[in-house]
Amino acid sequence: MAEATPVPPHLAIERVYLRDVSFESPKAPDVFTEPWRPKVQVDINARNRHLEGEKYEVVLTITLEARLGDNVAMVVELQQAGVFRLEGMEDDALRGQVLAAACPNILFPYARETLDSLVVRGTFPPFMLEPMNFDALYAEARRQHEARQRQADEGAPAS
Repeated sequence: MAEATPVPPHLAIERVYLRDVSFESPKAPDVFTEPWRPKVQVDINARNRHLEGEKYEVVLTITLEARLGDNVAMVVELQQAGVFRLEGMEDDALRGQVLAAACPNILFPYARETLDSLVVRGTFPPFMLEPMNFDALYAEARRQHEARQRQADEGAPAS
C-alpha cells in the first residue's frame, strides 16, 4: 500500500468581497466650512473563522475617524473579507500565520481603495492608508504572546 504524497502548502483565493460598510458625516454640511486639518485615528483588525474543510473566511476591519476639534467630521467603517482555501497546511503555526498575515495582505489593497473611494464620495480630500506589513504585525504579536507565556510560566508555582 503506497502512502499518499503530502500536498505542498498552497493558498487559494476563493472570493474577495465587501462584507459591511458605513460612512457617516454627522456635522455635514457645516464641516465643509472649516479648514481641513483633521485629527485622524485609524484602527485595523483582522479575524478569521473556519468555514468547512480547507476553507476559511478572513475579515479585515478598518475604522477611520476624522475630527475637527471636538467634532467628528467623518467616520468610515468597513469590513473587507475573503474566502481562502488553505491546502496542505496541517501545521497550526503555518496556518495561523497565513490567516493572520498573508490573507490580510491580500485583502488590504481592496479595503484601502474602498476607504479612499468612500472618503472622496463624501467630498473630503482623498485618504490613502499607508501600506501595512501584516507579517511584521503577526511576528510582533507572536513575540508578545510568547513573552507573556514565559512570564506566566515563570510565575507559576512549581509542582
